Amino acid sequence: MNKRIQIFPSSAGTASAGWMVQSDFDGTISLLDVTDTLLNRFGKPGWQELEDAWERGDIGSRECMKGQVALLDMSEAELQNHLDGIEIDEHFAGFVAEARLHGIKVQVVSDGIDYAIRHVLARHGLGDLEVIANHLVQTGERSWRLDSPWASNRCARASGNCKCERLAEQQAVHGRVLYIGDSTSDFCVSGKADFVLAKYKLIDYCESQGIAHARFEHFAQATQLLEQVLLGMEQTA
Repeated sequence: MNKRIQIFPSSAGTASAGWMVQSDFDGTISLLDVTDTLLNRFGKPGWQELEDAWERGDIGSRECMKGQVALLDMSEAELQNHLDGIEIDEHFAGFVAEARLHGIKVQVVSDGIDYAIRHVLARHGLGDLEVIANHLVQTGERSWRLDSPWASNRCARASGNCKCERLAEQQAVHGRVLYIGDSTSDFCVSGKADFVLAKYKLIDYCESQGIAHARFEHFAQATQLLEQVLLGMEQTA
């Protein structure tokens, strides 16, 4: 059943005043979870057990990801070749252009792998977007390590990148954050965002928690919703 939700109006004279955008990457901008595709292709035995432990709640995502990346057996050339086949939402570039037209900063905030995200975005002409994610380090010809410079001991999800802290940083600078996501890694931060554009699992979570949101399937819809958020219009979701 549809419900009426009030999209927050802009308090200043211009539509874009006081807003910025943070977006998840895997499954939100990209069509597939990039880390999963790497593990399925290059992961040595043991990565699925780590995934299962994370899903049970036995370990946090940071510990899970670090262990899984250590099990990747691939050269940098193989990594790049694989990433060249990763597609993103065909309307995302248009969304970024529209946001910039309104003077809105767009930041990619992910608990995934920075190297992969930057490579994929650059292929699609979006290499200038700011990316905050876990840092991939090559330790040998076919071996890798994942560092987490954005981790926090206060993170409720024990993530490699605490999205809640990244959100608070941008709220302190810009005032309000429009958050875009799709799944479990976006649950915690969505409750702190000023408004959420949600798809997949995040829709049900926002509805169950009473979080102000609008649903979308692709970024052409998100572009329309962006203008409605900025202009303080009412939206049926």
